Amino acid sequence: MHPVLFHIGSLVIPSYGATAALGVLLALMLALYTARKIAIDPNKIWNLCIIALFAALASSRLLLVIANWTVLRHHPLWMLSLAMIHHPLLAAIGTLFALAVATIYARVNDLPFRATADVLAAPAALGLAFEQIGALLAGSGYGTGALVPWAITYTDPLAARWSGAPLGIPVHPVQAYAALCLLAIAVALVLWLPHRRQNGDLAGIFLMATGIVLFITEFWRDPIGRGALFNGIVKGPQVAGIVLVVTGAILLLERDSQRIAIASARVDTAPSASSQIERPTHG
Repeated sequence: MHPVLFHIGSLVIPSYGATAALGVLLALMLALYTARKIAIDPNKIWNLCIIALFAALASSRLLLVIANWTVLRHHPLWMLSLAMIHHPLLAAIGTLFALAVATIYARVNDLPFRATADVLAAPAALGLAFEQIGALLAGSGYGTGALVPWAITYTDPLAARWSGAPLGIPVHPVQAYAALCLLAIAVALVLWLPHRRQNGDLAGIFLMATGIVLFITEFWRDPIGRGALFNGIVKGPQVAGIVLVVTGAILLLERDSQRIAIASARVDTAPSASSQIERPTHG
């Protein structure tokens, strides 16, 4: 595939970073739309997203610096190449920090938790879909060997250097599988937006659907670096998928306090012209 999107002189623009950035921009635009539909201040949603993104990026890069400090101390310029490194653990750490910061911001600014989660459900699915497209181009989270007609083969040495992708071996385009599923989830959530019965419905559907996609697609991802657990029965991301499904199911439980009131049809109580009785006037 194409781990480098293009060059500007000696400056390299990686496909993963550019595609993920595009996904973030589209997700932010969608978040403003869903915020208006759910009647939550779009400005607060925008600020929450920006702060959460900064927390995710800063925490994941800081973890890389700490883990590679011995090497970076002798070769400080190598710090510039940290942006090319992608790993499930980095994504998990970044997500946890982003959730923590977003929760604090929501509490301070009196944003309702469940309704805010509904606002961010479809944008999150859209952003993750583009992230997986970037991973497909870069070779990050590559698939297992495959003989299917739609298998892909990485040939660029940068894909092996940055993401550890195998060269010259047909593999499942598992990132494309995940991207298509996540894009379908985003579209479904937007369509379901007017029909939600209680706050938390969209967030619950997003978590359950994303957890299922994460669990299933892991069967086609190469296990190296995925954290095999329970004697290799499941991988680390699959355990995370199970947690997402359970959390989503909890959010979908019926709660009268979170039910969205449906405006009843207005009944015109004014008397009609046919029902009015004209009374005679007396001079």
